Amino acid sequence: MKEHYYDKLLNIKTKGDKNEGGADNKSLHYHPYEPTPYSALEELFRHYEVKSSDRVVDFGCGKGRLNFYIHYFFHATVAGVEMNETLFQAAVRNLESYVRKKGRDQIKFVCCLAEEYEIDERDNRFYFFNPFSIQVFRKIVNNILLSMEASKRDIELVLYYPSEDYIYFLENQTSFELKGEVILPHLYEHNSNERFLIYQLQF
Repeated sequence: MKEHYYDKLLNIKTKGDKNEGGADNKSLHYHPYEPTPYSALEELFRHYEVKSSDRVVDFGCGKGRLNFYIHYFFHATVAGVEMNETLFQAAVRNLESYVRKKGRDQIKFVCCLAEEYEIDERDNRFYFFNPFSIQVFRKIVNNILLSMEASKRDIELVLYYPSEDYIYFLENQTSFELKGEVILPHLYEHNSNERFLIYQLQF
């Protein structure tokens, strides 16, 4: 029900299945498309603050659901990174539909491998719905850290359905610290992956 409500509110189409856009995956390191449920986004943002001054990057953005949601409700600058051309084009079409409601300022989509995305020195929030292997995740985190060295700022990573590999890497091989956890009611008790973890690195 919420999927239909929010897609209609935002004037976009983001529903899909795991087979969509998966046929031409360039590598086994990248996982199939699956958008974050709107109900999960509602719960996340009950507990996690995004400011209009933030710049949020969604790695493996698919059709852009998170980007439009954040822009609509929090007016933050958002970027979506998607390697799959089919999904990227769907995100671009959604942007064309969305601008009729809210305007295109502060939203962009980039079609490239996630590890090849050039971190903007103002990007400070990064979202991951378990989109790829730990090898790719490591490269992206290293890119973020290099960017932070060049432009000092507080950084936060938001992980949905976090893999044990991601958690182990962040907690044992980086200076990121766990800032908070958001558990999805009624789902977590059946599946302990149904949660968000927020990691922060302050300079």
